[in-house]
Amino acid sequence: MSMQVADYVLARLREWGVGQVFAYPGDGINGLVAAFGRAENSPRFVQSRHEEMSAFQATGYAKFSGNVGVCMATSGPGAIHLLNGLYDAKLDHVPVVAIVGQTARSAMGGSYQQEVDLQSLFKDVASDYLVEVNVANQLPNALDRAIRTALTCRAPTAVIIPADLQEERYEPPTHAFKEVPSSPPSISWSTSVAARAEIERAAEVINAGTKVAVLIGQGARGAAEEVLEVAELTGAGIAKALLGKDVLSDDLPFVTGSIGLLGTRASYELMRDCDTLLIVGSNFPYSQFLPELDQARAVQIDRDGASIGMRYPTEVNLVGDAKATLRALIPLLEHRDDRSWRDTVEQNVRHWWQTLEHQSMLGADPANPMRVVWELSQRVPDNAVITADSGSSTNWYARCLRMRAIMRGSLSGTLASMGAAVPYAIGAKFAHPDRPVIALVGDGAMQMNGLNELITIHRYQHLWADRRLIVCVFHNNDLNQVTWELRGMGGAPKFEESQTLPDVSYADIARCTGIEAITVDNSDDIGPAWDRALAADRPILLDIRCDPEVPPIPPHATTEQIKDMGRAVLAGDPGAWHLLVQGVKSKAQELRPRGRAD
Repeated sequence: MSMQVADYVLARLREWGVGQVFAYPGDGINGLVAAFGRAENSPRFVQSRHEEMSAFQATGYAKFSGNVGVCMATSGPGAIHLLNGLYDAKLDHVPVVAIVGQTARSAMGGSYQQEVDLQSLFKDVASDYLVEVNVANQLPNALDRAIRTALTCRAPTAVIIPADLQEERYEPPTHAFKEVPSSPPSISWSTSVAARAEIERAAEVINAGTKVAVLIGQGARGAAEEVLEVAELTGAGIAKALLGKDVLSDDLPFVTGSIGLLGTRASYELMRDCDTLLIVGSNFPYSQFLPELDQARAVQIDRDGASIGMRYPTEVNLVGDAKATLRALIPLLEHRDDRSWRDTVEQNVRHWWQTLEHQSMLGADPANPMRVVWELSQRVPDNAVITADSGSSTNWYARCLRMRAIMRGSLSGTLASMGAAVPYAIGAKFAHPDRPVIALVGDGAMQMNGLNELITIHRYQHLWADRRLIVCVFHNNDLNQVTWELRGMGGAPKFEESQTLPDVSYADIARCTGIEAITVDNSDDIGPAWDRALAADRPILLDIRCDPEVPPIPPHATTEQIKDMGRAVLAGDPGAWHLLVQGVKSKAQELRPRGRAD
């Protein structure tokens, strides 16, 4: 029996080690779907409830596995639905390959059903590599290049395969003019290091500093040991961009935690007071949270020369692999005997964690959302994978969750899309079926798409050695992050028609899908609920009713933000009195006297 093009595509994916394809069927990929059946579902066809979820699942899988994620969709509407998840991969630099069906070649240009100009549709999101396969012997090169480019550029790529071609006989390229062969599915990585002279200049800048700060992002993930060596030599404190939250443990006394609007007071103080800044593997965009532009001398290390030097006026820019470049830099750094700067950093870190604990334990109506993540931090397994969504719950993930050991965590960092946490969690379970996964999700994101993916969780849980996938819903009936942005950045009161969500029982809906659920409406019950969920042998949803007026106070509230909040209250915000009380209570914790340990 001859091999069809669709059979060859799946065979080539298997050769690349692809174990699953996150997908949703449609007649534009019927040939490929039939090939999955002939291949006895190898690679596995993981059916989502919507193509956007497939793209998010592939992105989550790629983030947590380090391998390429593959998603698949039909032509027209299916292809269009992939875009948001693929843009998430593009902006967070994640290797994902989208395989997309298209109208039969004989119908192209005839305004046929579901005919969309896919080249135009994907030309931006898959700008690193986009190809339409129109004859069988374009394979394997087209698919191989898509995978190699995705891995090399850490970006999404797309391969478009018309429906009729999928069912044609596969013919490999020949040794002939205008035919392009390929190589066996493999890729060998090299590491690049900046020029020696530039590394020496960087060492001079860092050695001249007396108050060194290090900012790390996800690009430092493979260089954690080297970052710690630099910090030990220089007495530096280390702040983390949100995508780099899991690079270093928060139990280290000189790690100040997240930076930015969602960051910690200790990170704000580190940047405010430093005289030297080393940025490793981060493209953190909010320069107002970095040192004043004339305050610090700065060095940046990044593998992408196009991204370097664009967030802060860095004096030395080292383009190269973070681990290899730091390894070359370390022998040139001088050990700083004066530890007064490090002592100050550690004092600020201790005070921050004490403040956070006090804020998390404050009373709220019904439950304090900060305590949800604080209690999780006290009991989360060392090998857990945490996914977070975009919303007010992101604040508590960024500030209250203490990363340690081999824990992993991520979210839609640059696109900041709602609705990523649950599909990310599914992708994470396929990457690490032996590890517990926890999704921290606002009720807005849950209503947007998370509820549907509970069905996917229930369907595939039998494949996971550790079936624990906990979906924690911050149930406050409010699109809370935007509500606070309206107040704090625009001086506008909450507009209930846009901000208030329909009140539904997420626990009841979860049970309808076959997922066990726990309802919590009191802060003191949060810890026991986590204990029960973490002790389970199956997926569980936590439906925690939270107080929407617990304020996500930034590490440093500007005068303008305070004025805007006042204007919102005076303009008749419906939660004015309660938000004032909660705001004063939270802010007061920052003003408490420091303990003797400080």
